[in-house]
Formats: sequence, C-alpha cells, structure tokens
Amino acid sequence: MHIGKSYKITDFLFWTRSRIYTLLILDTLPLIFYQLLGMKWIALPWVVVALLGTATAFIVGFKNTQTYNRTDHGHVIWANISNLSKSWGMMCRDYFQDKEFVKVLLNRHFAWLTALRYSMRENRVWEVADAGYNAEYQRYYRIPERQIPLATALLPYLPADELAAISWTQNKATQLLALQSKAIKEAFDAQQIVPLQYLEMQRTVNNLLAQQGHCESLKDTPYPRQYAIINNIFVAMFCILLPFGLLREFDMLNDTVSGMMKGHMIWLLLPFSVIISWLYTTLEQVGESTENPFEGSANDVPISQICRAIEIDIREILGETELPAPILPQHDILV
Repeated sequence: MHIGKSYKITDFLFWTRSRIYTLLILDTLPLIFYQLLGMKWIALPWVVVALLGTATAFIVGFKNTQTYNRTDHGHVIWANISNLSKSWGMMCRDYFQDKEFVKVLLNRHFAWLTALRYSMRENRVWEVADAGYNAEYQRYYRIPERQIPLATALLPYLPADELAAISWTQNKATQLLALQSKAIKEAFDAQQIVPLQYLEMQRTVNNLLAQQGHCESLKDTPYPRQYAIINNIFVAMFCILLPFGLLREFDMLNDTVSGMMKGHMIWLLLPFSVIISWLYTTLEQVGESTENPFEGSANDVPISQICRAIEIDIREILGETELPAPILPQHDILV
C-alpha cells in the first residue's frame, strides 16, 4: 500500500511505459497510411469512435469501482482481525494464571497470523503481481513472504510437535485455530476458566475463523472473468480505432491555420491520440492491479505490516519490552 502523498508522475510513466510504446506504434501507422500513402479512405466517422469511447468509459469506471470495493473489503477484514487479535490477547492475559499457557496460546495465534498471510501471498493464475510491469516495480520493495519459507517463519512460534502436525496439512491456518479451540476446551475441562469465559474465547476463535474465511473467499474468487475480458476488449478496440476517428478532425485543422503548420496539423494527432488512449489503458491497468488485494503489489492491503503491528501490540499488552521491529515502508510502500 502506497502511503506517500502521491505517486510521482515519473513512476506512473515508468509503470505504464510498455503500453505507451504500443500506443505510439498504433497511432503512428494510421498517420503514415493516411498522410504519406494517401489512403484517405481509412478515416472513420468520429461519431462511431466517440460512442465506443463513451461505452468504454462506463465499463472501465464500473470495473475500477468494483476493484476498489474489493480492496476496501480487504482492509475491513484485516481491521477486524487486528481487533479480534488484541481482544484474544487481553482475554488470554486476564483469564489464565498460568503464564506459560498464555504464552503458548499467543504464540500459536502469531503462528496463525503468519500462516494466514503466507496463504494470502500464494499465486493465483488471474493475479498480476508478477506481470512484467508490476514485477519490475518490485525493485522498490520486498515482499517478506517471498524472502523466507513458511516453515522457517513458524519456527519461533510453534513447538516441534505442533509444527510437524500441521506441516502436511493444506490449510495450516485452520489447523492452528483448531488447536486453539482444543486447548481452551481442555482448559475449561480442567476448570481453569469458567463457562462464560470459555464461551467468550470460543466465540473469538469462531470469529477469527470467519475472518479467515472472508480472506480466503476474496483471495480465491477473482473479479468476474466475463467483466474482465469485456473491459480489455473495449479498451483495446477504442485505442486501436481512436486515431482512425481523429484523422479527418485534425486534417480539417489545416483550414484554420496559416504559415509553417498549414498542411501539417494532422501530425498533432499523434501526441493527443496517445494521451487519450493512455488515460484509458492506465485506468484499466490501475483497476487490474487493485482487484486482488493480498497478492503483494504496491497497492495491496499491507498484511505483513498489520500482522507485525498486532504482534507488537499483544506483546506490549503482556508487558514485554523486547519487541520485534515494526515493518517500515519501503519507498513509501507498505507490504
């Protein structure tokens, strides 16, 4: 997640430069055919292109609204996880006298957070974090989950037997919550907590499982493919046809000028056509990079930073002074 004042225009141009190169080629060819080769018949009526541009603007706007909602939903989910985690920490501290048991419960919770964020960083075929333009931008930041394997990240939190027990499972986060549920049931059976305390802790575990389910649903459900493809088709059609629709419009400008530019006004089509097309392709690229909020791109929910902040807060609740270092932004980007 970018937390600076704004992206620099140079960053945006760098991020979209491959599409700019493509647009330059697409917009130069009609000029050559029309002006240099005399193929005047290739010009299209402007009304046709304008209608297509209007429809494209609607579909691009719709996609960007929906993809923003997906990212916003991701922020809400992780805000809930943060609040539930702190509540869990306070309950563990206040309900149990056995400090070692409290430490086991909280370390297992940190392991759950770790397993969950690692699962959210797994690649899906529809995600674009590793697409050329996004992968190239990752030179500005590093994704922690790609630096060390999950088993190594879990070592500080889990004993060897628990780590071995969940190592073969597909959904490690769910198994860790199951262990939490089993542990507080055993504590209740041993009369370490009263029924109301047990119910409250079990309710928190269930709520954490619900938030995990929301994360997994958002991760495993892409933006509807039928809308994604129609968005790509409309943008591509508009960008291809735009210079053909502007040929006569810019050619007629020769009737309104005199001097050295007379007869050459049509060449102004190139910069203006590229700028207009770039606006559409950039909006489409922004929407595409926003639709999957956990994949690790520069605009995603900073789940690594959130998990570290949760751990720091809970350790402070317990009165610990040796705290892990917070995850700081890298070139204004939090991951």
